[in-house]
Formats: sequence, structure tokens, C-alpha cells
Amino acid sequence: MAIVYLSLGSNTGDRIGYIQQATSLLGACENVSIIRTSAFYETEPWNMSSDTWFVNAVVEIKTKLSPKELLAECKRIEEQLGRKRKTVSGNYEDRTIDIDILFYDNEIIHDGELTIPHKYVHLRAFTLVPLLELIPDYIHPVLHKSISDLHSDLENPEMVFLYGTRVEI
Repeated sequence: MAIVYLSLGSNTGDRIGYIQQATSLLGACENVSIIRTSAFYETEPWNMSSDTWFVNAVVEIKTKLSPKELLAECKRIEEQLGRKRKTVSGNYEDRTIDIDILFYDNEIIHDGELTIPHKYVHLRAFTLVPLLELIPDYIHPVLHKSISDLHSDLENPEMVFLYGTRVEI
């Protein structure tokens, strides 16, 4: 079974509720087991114009699903929870839930539909801070740096708050 790290985020409606529902739906999937989750973090929007902050978390799972099968399952859950895709102009919009595959074991995948490790994982405090909780010494299979080192390398990290409490990053 593969060990996979998923980023879950929501910035509309019951943000925590959507993350909890997505986690429950993932855990209910055949061939997926939830191992553990990070704390919830409130973060300012990254690479989009929105006044609504996100709640983010990282979930560690074990799965027999292939990366593409897992991606399809994540998209199905997003759709079930009311996720709307990018607008016609290609801009990101507020969303009920966003599920990204950050790491799938130590695999490196680049095809038109899927990039693993996630192409922006090393640039986003909202993924690195929860990963610090779970796997601070994990080595990024492309960049060959630990999660701790990638976090230290952030030049202008977005604000990240432990839900309800500011944390130093």
C-alpha cells in the first residue's frame, strides 16, 4: 500500500465541516485508510483574489489506489461537496473543498493530468506547515530537501494560523 499526503482546503461555507466531510468520504473509500491528520490552519488565499481565508489541513492515508485512481476519487469527492472548477478565464474562485495530492510514496509523475509531487508544495506555507506536523524529515523526491528545509526556504510565506491561534512559521 502507498503512503500518500493530501492537502484539503476550503474557503466558503462551513470550512471545517467541508474538510471533515471530505476526510470522512476519503476514509469510506474502498482501498483507502486514513492514518492521521494535521491540525486545521487558517490561511490567507494563495495566488487568487478572495477576501475569504481558507481552512487547510493535510491528511496522511494508505491506499491501494493508483495515483490516477486516487485523483479521480478526490475529484469525485470535490464534486459531491459542491466544488466548482476554475472560471472560463482560468482564475481560481472560492471553493467548498479542494483536495490535492502532495506526495504519493516517493513517486515522481508528470503527465498532462497529474503532477506528483504537487508542483507548488514547496512554495506554500499552507501545505508545508501541516506537513511539518506529520513528516518534518520527509525528503522531497525531486528537490531532495526535507519538509523542514523547504519551509525554512520560503521567502514570503502567506499568513498561517492554527485555527483560532496564530503560530510562528
